[in-house]
Amino acid sequence: MEITNPTVTLLAITPDAEKLIEEAGRTCYLSADKMSDTTTGPFIRRSIKNAHLSIIEHASATFRITGASRSFTHQLVRHRVASFSQQSQRYVNEEDFNYIIPDSIAGNDQAAEIYREFMLHTQQTYKKLRSLNILKEDARFILPNALESEIVFTANFRELRHLFTLRLDRHAQWEIRKAAFAMLKIMMEKAPAVFGDFIPDETDFTASLAE
Repeated sequence: MEITNPTVTLLAITPDAEKLIEEAGRTCYLSADKMSDTTTGPFIRRSIKNAHLSIIEHASATFRITGASRSFTHQLVRHRVASFSQQSQRYVNEEDFNYIIPDSIAGNDQAAEIYREFMLHTQQTYKKLRSLNILKEDARFILPNALESEIVFTANFRELRHLFTLRLDRHAQWEIRKAAFAMLKIMMEKAPAVFGDFIPDETDFTASLAE
């Protein structure tokens, strides 16, 4: 099956994340007595503006990402201050794999035909190897980066801001932009004081930081 867009699901997030961040930050100044229901947002925004970013490392979020390629996950796992659990091609039978098709290929009839023929040939070859009792861990050597690969990704809020800054730039590759954009929209809702200074642009799945 062809897939064109990743799907991002929030699995978990630190409870009362922004209140925790404020409490951690105020420990640095022994100013916990100044905390109230109205101080959290201003405190966090001021801390971020002043580059006091270590305090937002105390909160984290976990996402499940499906409908994305191995090419995408190879980029994502380069964000090393994070934890990953990824679909294993060593243990999962990939005889009926899904694959991602870029818009640039899907929109070109000749390119799309070549691409689909290659995917079909790869699938058939994989099945032939498995029928010869070749182990999945060896048959996977022929599998392309286009294959869908499910991954669970956990990162603290500081690393997420770093990821959004890099991967929501217009020069970033389209697939990771779409996944990062979906994560940003979730985080802007769940932790607006931490992520509210990003300005998302849905026309090209990019975002910039407010001045």
